[in-house]
Amino acid sequence: MAFIDLLRHGDTGHSGRFCGSTDHALTEAGWQQMWMRVEQTPRHWKHIITSPLKRCAHFAQALSERYTIPLTQDARLQEIHFGQWEGCTPVELMQADAEALIRFWRNPLDHPPPQAEHLLNFNARVLRAWQDIHTEFAGQNILLVTHSGVMRILLCHLHQQPLQQLLNFDVPYAAMQTVEVKWHENVCQVTLKSDKSA
Repeated sequence: MAFIDLLRHGDTGHSGRFCGSTDHALTEAGWQQMWMRVEQTPRHWKHIITSPLKRCAHFAQALSERYTIPLTQDARLQEIHFGQWEGCTPVELMQADAEALIRFWRNPLDHPPPQAEHLLNFNARVLRAWQDIHTEFAGQNILLVTHSGVMRILLCHLHQQPLQQLLNFDVPYAAMQTVEVKWHENVCQVTLKSDKSA
């Protein structure tokens, strides 16, 4: 049996914006949120895997160095790209094209932002990374440092919910989800164990 902990990055000072692939760094409050979260989880991680974006990778590097834990960056764990909505707030989008934003909130699968990464492609790359992590790090406690969108994809997958329900999962800054992984005769059983919010 092993555990995979999913940790969202902390505050970037851009709360409420569609940050996506924009490479914002953590604020001081964001750093504090993440240190507080990992200190509340006394787990002996054997490996840390992080999104390459600064808001994840900088903390993952610091954690790796503090506790001498091997670190890997995986671009497949990067946030979805929001296309023309990158950097915008919902208020700005409501003023520009309220119908497009409302359609997205109701069904992000069928109504993606203009020029954005499609949700099906995002889902595919995240789940490929997830399967590879199970294969490469079988039996090890792992920490994934990533984004709310990636965590929502994994929550949909673990809850066996359709992608249209993606936005129903609340993933605040520095939220952590713990996944228990058990192997029995080469069969992998994955169970979501907890929901820890900041």
